[in-house]
Amino acid sequence: MVRYLISAAFAVLFLFGEICMSANNSSMPLPCIQRERDALLNFKASLHDPSNRLSSWEGNHCCQWEHITCHDVTAHVVKLDLSNPCWRLVTQDESFKCYRYERLLFLSASNVDPSLSELEYLSYLDLSDNDFRGSPIPISIGSMRSLTYLSLSEANFGGKIPTNLGNLTNLTHLDLGYNYGIHANQSLNSNDINWISKLGLLEHLDLSGVNLGGIHNLLQVLNMLPSLLRFYLAGCQVSDMIIPLVNHTNIALSLQLLDLSQNNLNYVPSLSNMTSIESLDLSYNKLTLFPSWFGEFNRLVNLDLSSNELSDPFPEAIKNLTSIESLNLNGNKFTTIPSWFCNFKKLVHLDLSLNALVGPIPKAIRNLTSIEFLDFSRNHLTSVPCWFVEFKKLVHLDLSQNHLTHMECSLSSILTNLCQLRFLNFASNILRVEQIGDSKLFGCITYDLKELDLSYNEFRGSLPAWFGQLENLVQLNLASNFFYGLNSFSPGELKKLDHYNNTFDGKLYGSFDNTIAKLVNLQWLDLSNNYLNGIIPQSIGELVNLQELDLSNNHLNGTIPQSLCQLSDLNFLIISGNKLHGNIPNDFDKLVGLTVLDLSSNNLDGIIFVGKEWSSIMPHLRFLNLSYNHINGSLPKNIGNIMPNLRELFLGSNLINGSIPNSLCQTPLYTLDLSKNKLSGEIPNCWMDTGYWEEINLSSNKLSGVFPSSFWNISSLIWLHLNNNNLQQRLPMSINALENLLILDLGENQLSGNIPSWIANTFPSLQILRMRQNMLTGSIPSQICQLSSLKILDLSRNILEGSIPLCLGNLTGMVLRNSESNLNISPISEAPTASTAEAPEPEWSKEDVKQIIKGREDDYIKILKLVVNMDLSENKLVGSIPNGITLLNGLHFLNLSYNHLEGEIPEMIGDMKSLESFDVSHNQLSGSIPNSMPSLTSLSHINLAHNNFSGPVPQANQFLTYNSSVYADNPYLCGHELPNKCPGDESIEVTRSRGNEDKDDKKDKVEKVLFYFVVAVGLATGFWGVIGVLLLKKNWRHAYFRWVEDTMDDIYVAVVLKLAKLKKK
Repeated sequence: MVRYLISAAFAVLFLFGEICMSANNSSMPLPCIQRERDALLNFKASLHDPSNRLSSWEGNHCCQWEHITCHDVTAHVVKLDLSNPCWRLVTQDESFKCYRYERLLFLSASNVDPSLSELEYLSYLDLSDNDFRGSPIPISIGSMRSLTYLSLSEANFGGKIPTNLGNLTNLTHLDLGYNYGIHANQSLNSNDINWISKLGLLEHLDLSGVNLGGIHNLLQVLNMLPSLLRFYLAGCQVSDMIIPLVNHTNIALSLQLLDLSQNNLNYVPSLSNMTSIESLDLSYNKLTLFPSWFGEFNRLVNLDLSSNELSDPFPEAIKNLTSIESLNLNGNKFTTIPSWFCNFKKLVHLDLSLNALVGPIPKAIRNLTSIEFLDFSRNHLTSVPCWFVEFKKLVHLDLSQNHLTHMECSLSSILTNLCQLRFLNFASNILRVEQIGDSKLFGCITYDLKELDLSYNEFRGSLPAWFGQLENLVQLNLASNFFYGLNSFSPGELKKLDHYNNTFDGKLYGSFDNTIAKLVNLQWLDLSNNYLNGIIPQSIGELVNLQELDLSNNHLNGTIPQSLCQLSDLNFLIISGNKLHGNIPNDFDKLVGLTVLDLSSNNLDGIIFVGKEWSSIMPHLRFLNLSYNHINGSLPKNIGNIMPNLRELFLGSNLINGSIPNSLCQTPLYTLDLSKNKLSGEIPNCWMDTGYWEEINLSSNKLSGVFPSSFWNISSLIWLHLNNNNLQQRLPMSINALENLLILDLGENQLSGNIPSWIANTFPSLQILRMRQNMLTGSIPSQICQLSSLKILDLSRNILEGSIPLCLGNLTGMVLRNSESNLNISPISEAPTASTAEAPEPEWSKEDVKQIIKGREDDYIKILKLVVNMDLSENKLVGSIPNGITLLNGLHFLNLSYNHLEGEIPEMIGDMKSLESFDVSHNQLSGSIPNSMPSLTSLSHINLAHNNFSGPVPQANQFLTYNSSVYADNPYLCGHELPNKCPGDESIEVTRSRGNEDKDDKKDKVEKVLFYFVVAVGLATGFWGVIGVLLLKKNWRHAYFRWVEDTMDDIYVAVVLKLAKLKKK
């Protein structure tokens, strides 16, 4: 017994000593187990890490490395979290910016290095939201038996799920969701899920996006998971496998959350035995009816039925869901709300957006006194009732994108009563200034409103004074109204102010100094698309917290103020589309946080990237646009090194000279635009497939030499513009496939040789192929017909020979969809687009392609995606116009002029209902003009000159308006305006002139009859107007004769007196 006590005392003393030592050494770095350190370094070596997220992984103390957690005592690595930090951003704006400008935060690899399995004590592994390029989940992960948490979601894994994941029996959290590989057919999938039944401790299972279409025992397997609480099965193609769930009592007793969204379900069998479910997601399916068993879910708190095909009436069964707190019916077809909605006394969150609700807001929701979140956006509601002010707990109210024209109570009245309201959105309605109200707010001690959106309405005038009482306002959006001034209001917490696209005019500095300069907490300011003029005020430097500033598209002049450089937190600076001049301020080097800089479309000058103003900001920039200015100089040779984080560079339409530096080839850019400058020399042949390139535009320079073959290595390229240079070379016989390329513009160069036959296999998605004005020879390859998405084919001004391919009718990108073929076709500005593969947005709106249409060369930019054009003019093509070309009923412009074509115009040309311009001049075509052509009601331009057409010109529709020059030098054509009269035209003319004479005679007779009739009526009216009155009115008659007698007497006396005077003389 004594020995036992002594041993216990020694153990206690030893433990106390260890604790003391641990306390004394707590600040010292933990030792690192060499084997685990080596495994981590091997794993790091296998990853592509362009943003250096793993830069701390060096040295001996691996427990101090970022993203790694070690055990406090044993120093074994127990946690490895390499999830993308963008995923953890809360707001949508922050997340978008992160993905757009920080895309390099993705770690990538062609596989997961098996060295990770050396971390045998690892309990937490998160590789989510990275890019493993379609590689399979490594089998080695199945040997990491200490794992309790495993997340591989959204990491681009593909192939089969390894069944040895069933060895991870300690797992409580498994997330394999949303792994789609590189291509759709490479997404994560499984045909054997029996291994899941071994994970008895599993509480969270996410298989969203995993293809389980061939599995029929999923529910039986899940029944072996008694601890499962949350099960996500979204988008798993399980529409035909949800069967006898009612008999599976284990899962029915434990499961709290079930997600069956995005499965194209038409029907959901009874889940009524799943009495434990609190959250059910059936969104994004094809349900047309409410399941009748809904009423049995007495514990249901959250129900999501959004984006289905549900419509009236609501089933009576769901009115028994008295525990419901969140109900999402967004994106259905409901037109009314039943009166028993008032039963949902606990309802806190109600979303009925994107339905077909009409009229005023339904009274059925009036008694939902617990409601905090209410979304009726994107309906057809017309008015807002006054009883809205009874929702005293309301925090979020969205009535945007309706047809609201009337509010029974003004906006100020609503805010006066809803003291807890934090989000209010009335955007995109038809509200006017009287709906705002001008009275002061009262009734609340403070107003918690954080976000107010009144954009896209018809508000006019200046802002009401009560805006100044919204002291907690953080975001204010007044874009696209008719506000013309700012009153002196200064919500102290305001961080985001959007006045985009209003009618603000006058000097910016006046409004700015009196109002905006006082908003010291402002972080986001947008005054773009107004009528502001004058200089940018120096007081802008007082907004020391400003992070984003947009003054674009106004009429501002002067120079960029030095005070702007005091905004050290500025991330986004956009002052494009003004009249600013001078150089960029020297103190720009203080804006070290600047990531987006857009000074385009001004009159700025100076030398590109020279001076200290550039040296500090260049390393941090993600987006730089200096296009459409007067900037000169040459690009620095080390530009790729001094701007390592740049993603988009626009320097087009300046005066930049010199050559293109080799260092640009290796930058992680998405977009490079150096067009319309004075660059010379050869294009460097060092372009690398970084995986990020989307657009390269080097057009309209003085570049020469051969076409750089390394362009064909950039597999991610979407837009390539090299037109209007002096490039010389034959196109190669074979190149790598560029599956994403949509625009290839090589026009106005000196390229020679044949158009290669590999063009279809190499550019399967191509929509615009422009090779005009080169020196291409040979024939047009038939393989070009395989470009099924092609919308613009421009091969004009070359030396092409042979015939036009008969298969051109296979260019389905120039064919209207079936749903559009019956539409009335309008000109291109209104016409439906041809059937094409969808291109990434919004890049199409920035693309610029020159086209000669209707004899005029124009730059097509914003409507480029709508243009459907084929130009084969000015070649040496022979043969006839193929009949198949008439199948292209989406084609807007067709130019085959200046060739050697023979034969006739296809009779079925009348089927080309979208055709606006048709030019076949300067050929050797013959035959008659097809009678179907006048049916082309969109045809506004035609040129048939210098051919051998014969017969009459159609005399119908637009053919009556064409000038005779469009038929010139067709000696056998005849018609009314042509030198040759068609047989019978003279008799027609004689008949027509005689008819005109007869018409003139008839017209004269009618005019004479009308003249005599009017005179007779006038005389009769005048005569009887006087005589009739004298006959009927006796006193008038006596007065009239008395006046005549008196007048006669006066005349007699005057005459006698005059004669007497004459006799005296």
